[in-house]
Amino acid sequence: MKHAQAQAGKVCLDAMGKARGDYELISGTWREYEPAWHTGQLIQGLLASYRINGNEDALKDAVRAGDWWVGLQFPKNHLLAGYLNAVHGAGVGQLINTTTITDGTPGLFDLSEVTGNPRYAAVASSAGRWILDHLYLPEHRLSYNIVDPITGEIWKDKSPHAQHQDGDITINQVARPNAEGYLWKDMYLFTGKKRYKKAFLDLCEGLLQSQSENGFWMQFEPNDSKTGKIHARFNTWNAEALVEAYTLTQDKRYLLAATKTAEGLARLQQKSGVIYYLSYTDGNHDRRSPCGSGTSFAGLLWLRLLQLGNDTFTKNIKRALDFTLKNQFASDHPDKNLAGGYFEIRQREKSNGKMQLIYRDIATAFGLRFLSAVHQNAFP
Repeated sequence: MKHAQAQAGKVCLDAMGKARGDYELISGTWREYEPAWHTGQLIQGLLASYRINGNEDALKDAVRAGDWWVGLQFPKNHLLAGYLNAVHGAGVGQLINTTTITDGTPGLFDLSEVTGNPRYAAVASSAGRWILDHLYLPEHRLSYNIVDPITGEIWKDKSPHAQHQDGDITINQVARPNAEGYLWKDMYLFTGKKRYKKAFLDLCEGLLQSQSENGFWMQFEPNDSKTGKIHARFNTWNAEALVEAYTLTQDKRYLLAATKTAEGLARLQQKSGVIYYLSYTDGNHDRRSPCGSGTSFAGLLWLRLLQLGNDTFTKNIKRALDFTLKNQFASDHPDKNLAGGYFEIRQREKSNGKMQLIYRDIATAFGLRFLSAVHQNAFP
């Protein structure tokens, strides 16, 4: 794990502490992609492994990344004061994707806990408060997702996502649960304010109502009910939030819904242990997209359920662990951008005919979390 830890802190993070994003193997270059989200994932992975081996370099790297992350906060007197300038990049462009924020916050709360410095959790909480005050739709238990950082416009009747460009825009296309990262739950524990607990549990009630029969949430992107596309991580985030709701309330409805997602993920897992980035409800998979982060994240969910007394997924955990360990890039790999990292590759063909082969740093972030949890729980 130490080689992956070094890769996460010294390669996947740049000199400022920002995640470098996706590495394009053909050109040998990095491409920034959802930097706040990727950085948050790397912080969480670094801290998970730090708790296991006490590597001070990992902690220093996590602090460096946290300092960059909180620097994204809009200042006082800005029209978005208190929110976070967490632009998405790539196809979404220079727009703030709320999921990028909520999904990247657990590492910031972890960082405050480990360092004793409340600033990281306070900035994450400020962003979460802005979401609750300006984006949340309690009648739908959803939050608007896209905000323009220049004009302050909240996108309420349009979407930047390609799958939403045909037909009339619906509320489920401009707003999402955004339960990923269970931000309001962490804010409740950090501040003690019951408002955040209520908001978090309301979100989870919405998840119970909108969960599809297959255990996923097909009506929200990046899933796609029209094509049957199932995203490798999105559903696991929702299930993770439901487990957090269960630990907060002991309400077994949340645990049963998370277990339903875990069962769906088990159906997607291949004999090799891998879960592909793109799977489909008809049983097909895009085999150009072996997803190490999705595999490790499913392993984390299965392991969490095992801790709670459900041993149904022991074989799935073992398969995910075998895949993660067998496919780690060698520590002496000649390409230092890959050395020690955990495996995740996506192959794409651009409209100009140029091929792309992409390694994603989040495979290492989630791999560190998964292996740390395996070690901590003495599995197998």
